[in-house]
Formats: sequence, structure tokens, C-alpha cells
Amino acid sequence: MNNNLILYAFLGGILPTIFWLLFWLKEDKLHPEPKKYIAYSFIFGIFSAILVLPAEEFLSQLVPGSGLLAIGVLASAEEIFKYFGAYFSALTKKYMDEPIDAVIYLITVALGFAALENSLFLISAIKTGGADLTRVLLVGNMRFIGATLLHTLCSGVIGLFIALSFYKRKVLKKRFLLFGLILSITLHTFFNFFIIKSGSGIFVVFLAIWVAIIIMILLLEKVKHMKRRIIQN
Repeated sequence: MNNNLILYAFLGGILPTIFWLLFWLKEDKLHPEPKKYIAYSFIFGIFSAILVLPAEEFLSQLVPGSGLLAIGVLASAEEIFKYFGAYFSALTKKYMDEPIDAVIYLITVALGFAALENSLFLISAIKTGGADLTRVLLVGNMRFIGATLLHTLCSGVIGLFIALSFYKRKVLKKRFLLFGLILSITLHTFFNFFIIKSGSGIFVVFLAIWVAIIIMILLLEKVKHMKRRIIQN
């Protein structure tokens, strides 16, 4: 295999996620997180993607096929691993000191996860499609539009529910987290299911993901205002 194409595959997996990460970091520009902790979370996301591979291999044998249940099992594994990546890298640390931080760190982990996943996908595309740079770039764009945004959306949903419960009692925080995880897994499952089954209608699915991302951005404004009201009072 051409070493240059392997390099392109890694760049094709990582660069779009860095671009997307910079966009999300602007949402926290008033009190930005330390760059080194953002880097830690991104790296933990990469490790989460590595660790989930054997788990997915086992689960694929346990629940084979491409039906809704099989897709849901794999989606559950990915969302849980991403959550724990954020948990160990940021959510329990002292620098997680305002509601929006939860969203930023969850999304950062998700983008690290997506970066490795995309790179592995592109390397696989090179192996099966030959040394065709155009194909690599095309597949890379599709992965950026689809999988990267989906990972961002689903982890962002968990972050939103953690943020909305930031000033609540511990028991309510657990309920919000559980609901966020369930909603995240549900979104991941159904979007993946429709991506697999949609065929030529895949762009409609991608459009739906974009709409969901926009809704999440609007909800982030609620988180910001909640923070300001509490600080002012």
C-alpha cells in the first residue's frame, strides 16, 4: 500500500474533525477551556475508539446482522465508550466548572473518536479500492458529512443534559444523564439504520442530521443564558 495514501487517510480522518472542533470551541469563547485539557479529551476520544473495537467485534457476533437491534447494540457501545472517555478525561475534573463545559468536552471526545474511526475507514477504502486518491477524498468527505456529525450530535446531546442539570441535585443529575444517554443511543441507532437502508436517499438523512445539529446549537444558547442568570443572581 502506498505510504502517501495512508498519510492522506489519516489526514482525511483528522483534519475535518479539527476544523469542526474549532467551530465548537467558539461556542465557549467567553470562558474558554484550557487547550491542554481539550487536547486530553481529544486523545481520550481516540483511545475510546480503539477500546470499543474489540467490544463491537464481540457484540457483532452476539447480535449479528444489520437490523435495528444489531445497530442499536453497536450504537450503545459507542455512546457509552465516548461518555466514559469524557468522564475520565474531563467531567470529574475541577476545570469542569460551568454548564457549557460538559457539551464542549463531550463533543471534543466525540471528535477524537470520529478522527480515528474515519482514518481507519479511509485506510480500508484504500485497501479495497486501490490507490485512488480521488476515491479516498470522496469517501473522506462523506465520512465528514455523515459519521463525524452524527458522533458530534449524539455526544453533544449527552453533554446538553449534563449541562441542563449542572446546578441540580445529585439524584436529578443522574436522571438527566440517563435520559441523555438513552436519547443519544436512540438518535445514533435510527440515523445509522436510515443511513444503511436509505440508498439513494442518504442525503435526506444527512440533511436531517444537519437540522438536528442546528437545533443543538440553539439549545446551547439556553445553556449559556442559564449560566449568566445564575451568575448574576
